[in-house]
Amino acid sequence: MNNLIKAAGVACLTLLSACKGPGDAPKPAEGTATPEPKAEEAKPEKKDSTGPIKIGILHSLSGTMAISETSLKDVALMTIESINKKGGVLGRKLEPVVVDPASDWPLFAEKARELIQQDVAVVFGCWTSVSRKSVLPVFEELNGLLFYPVQYEGEESSYNVFYTGAAPNQQAIPAVEYLMSDAGGGAKRWVLLGTDYVYPRTTNKILRYFLKAKGVAEEDIMEEYTPFGHSDYQTIVSNVKKFAASKKTAVVSTINGDSNVPFYKELANQGLKATDIPVVAFSVGEEELRGIDTKPLEGHLAAWNYFMSIDNPENKAFIEEWLAYAKEKKLPDAEKRVTNDPMEATYVGIKMWAQAAAQAGTTDINAVRQAIGGQTFKAPSGFVLTMDGKNHHLHKPVYIGEIKGGGQFNIVWKTEGPIRAEPWSQYVPDSKAKVADWSYPWLCGNCEAAKASGF
Repeated sequence: MNNLIKAAGVACLTLLSACKGPGDAPKPAEGTATPEPKAEEAKPEKKDSTGPIKIGILHSLSGTMAISETSLKDVALMTIESINKKGGVLGRKLEPVVVDPASDWPLFAEKARELIQQDVAVVFGCWTSVSRKSVLPVFEELNGLLFYPVQYEGEESSYNVFYTGAAPNQQAIPAVEYLMSDAGGGAKRWVLLGTDYVYPRTTNKILRYFLKAKGVAEEDIMEEYTPFGHSDYQTIVSNVKKFAASKKTAVVSTINGDSNVPFYKELANQGLKATDIPVVAFSVGEEELRGIDTKPLEGHLAAWNYFMSIDNPENKAFIEEWLAYAKEKKLPDAEKRVTNDPMEATYVGIKMWAQAAAQAGTTDINAVRQAIGGQTFKAPSGFVLTMDGKNHHLHKPVYIGEIKGGGQFNIVWKTEGPIRAEPWSQYVPDSKAKVADWSYPWLCGNCEAAKASGF
């Protein structure tokens, strides 16, 4: 049995590698199935050395996504430094290898290939789903290991990826349910507004199915997309006002990157307050609000699995460590730096990888991958989080926060505990029967029947 699992895990993705060069990015199709590993394509295992363990960090440090991703690089370096101060992993220091894909999706694939070919033990990186889709064939072809720390649209499960951000049932669905409730305002009409790429479009496809299952009519749903870096929201906000004239309306925002600033400014320019049309955002957190005037945003919402304002000993220690690191390293505006959800997910992911490598007694990717499943960690969110060994997703709590002055959040709703992720949505007809289970006998991330038949 173990041999079969091991063989399946080290396979490469021949179809994608045959038709795409090192720098080519695949089209980010919605709900694209991840091809299953083939045992006959297994590559020889890399042997451990006694030198430093290389850790890849793959985040945009320039371009439109730098506003969100730079802090993920910084918190990764902080966590690696902290582990090294305690002796490293397996008696070896961790050596970060930082690259800048510059918010360029094909460049993400090139940089991922470079990192894996430098024999990094693991990569922590990506923010947008199009960047993740770009690197996915590379990790599967070369049998690399990626920890992805940001909420995403689901409809995916890869043997080579561990997802520490939220699936839709851990963020988008609970947020909409809250806005439907009396406590959330009882919205009857819905504006699905996002950046034009795979994450917003697939998330909104799922939300459409969900809303219709709840009895929302097609004419009560407005859907609009803008390109990355978009800055003129005057017409869109005007149309939202008209759409909201007849019924209580809420906006679900999947706008990413620096476009969030002009969007919220335009809401204020046109006099739209949270009490009129509440906006719940899935990509706006403390980092995006840092340094901007948040007064016009007060009362609007965000749904995450962690907020800096959570009060518990683990979060207090996390914040203190981060602020001390920012000051020591002289990061820009060190005294004003904040923590946010993807930073916590990055922190948790690195800690879990280190635990798994220590448990496996090796940094071999196949052995560590087996050890990651079932790892637990008491997170700054206040809960003991578990990495699901079957679907490779983190069990996470859900919080909904209201924007306050100063760019922090007042928590208005939360789940009682962590929720298991559903990579394939039960609301999408083509997905609800699909299974993501990398344990025996399923051995798949996208199937309706087990791959193995037993011995």
